[in-house]
Amino acid sequence: MTFALLAVYRMGAIIPTPGINVDAMKEFFSQMGGTFLGMIDLFSGGAFSNFSIFALGIMPYISASIILQLLTVVIPQLEKLSKEGELGRKKITQYTRYLTAALTLFQGFGMAYYMEGYGGAQIVLNPGWSFRLMTMITLTTGTVFLMWLGEQITERGIGNGISLIIFAGIVVRFPNAIIQTIRSVQIGSIKGHVLIILLAMMIGVIAVIIFVERAQRKIPIQYPKRVVGRKMYGGVSTHMPLKLNTGGVIPIIFAASLIALPQTVAQFIRVPSLQPYVDWIVRNMTLGMPLYNFIYIGAIVFFCYFYTAIIFNPVNVAEDIKKYGGFIPGIRPGKKTADHIDSILTRLTLVGAIYLTAVAILPEFLMTGIKLDTLPGGLGNFMSRIMPSALLNGLGVPFYFGGTSLLIVVGVAMDTLQQVESQLIMRHYEGFTKKGRIRGRRG
Repeated sequence: MTFALLAVYRMGAIIPTPGINVDAMKEFFSQMGGTFLGMIDLFSGGAFSNFSIFALGIMPYISASIILQLLTVVIPQLEKLSKEGELGRKKITQYTRYLTAALTLFQGFGMAYYMEGYGGAQIVLNPGWSFRLMTMITLTTGTVFLMWLGEQITERGIGNGISLIIFAGIVVRFPNAIIQTIRSVQIGSIKGHVLIILLAMMIGVIAVIIFVERAQRKIPIQYPKRVVGRKMYGGVSTHMPLKLNTGGVIPIIFAASLIALPQTVAQFIRVPSLQPYVDWIVRNMTLGMPLYNFIYIGAIVFFCYFYTAIIFNPVNVAEDIKKYGGFIPGIRPGKKTADHIDSILTRLTLVGAIYLTAVAILPEFLMTGIKLDTLPGGLGNFMSRIMPSALLNGLGVPFYFGGTSLLIVVGVAMDTLQQVESQLIMRHYEGFTKKGRIRGRRG
């Protein structure tokens, strides 16, 4: 079921939206690799560059989910719903679907209007309101259908459906990336020793991702013994695991969206008096520029702490531990426990933020370098004299396996593998029973 539904997703990714010149669209997207549109194309598996019926992919659903998570902290009614168990979660899921449809309608109109203004008849065959409405309806239907596909994979298949759709969209590009790398070696644009460095770097990044994603800090928790009637309960010692990378890949997605927004907005500005400022933004907010790297790193660190604070509340955890009579050895229950958990989580988040920053930035350094020689004044000339050219300008090779892509692929693969192993264990134990059910002696 999982493979069949993913095949449906990939077939829909090559069906173009009506009224679009696909060849002109691909040429346009070859210039959009570092913008927000390029990031959407990455997560849609190339469906956006084809402007297919799944052009927006699952990104509106992810955005809607993130927005509702943020609103849950602010709006008391949503916070109350999130604590009402299964019924509350179903209600929030319903709100997420409505918000997804609204976001897709808005983005569909924006994309249709932008394509008309950018390419005119070169990209859009018949500009006008008929094209805009058709695009809005097509893209919204495609995203809602993808959302349904993801839910069906989660319920009837193996793994998280939304994550697997993103996973498939990224993995489908790997064969083409391998072919392009081989061609680059054949024509001599990539030397043999550089290829070895790239392979070693990619294997090293995958190993680091696996190690860090499985790493966790275990906080010991002790539950005292208690007597209920004639029986004694409790007296157990357990632990609370805190992941080293609590936010997962979400901080990188947030940071990439933020860092690509100025350059994307600059593409819409056509005011002559503002053109010098627009050119400065486009030039300094491109891949590898010092200002780009500085803001990108800062945004990743900020969103690591911000997202961790949203999904993990030490005060609530401390209250739950105290409610069931538990305590951390050597720490008083209540506020002291919350402060202790918060201090540990703060240090873990810092390490996780450094890890995410390294994974996201390293491939960009390989491609473009850090370009410190472009700094204003004499600082740029000083950097160009003391630092090697390979570090300033990169290796000058196309690195198709980005750190963010590898992080998503490895993370989803690990989660799916764990669910497959759980299914195999369940099937193994069901083999000892009749019709998968254990009966009593009198059954």
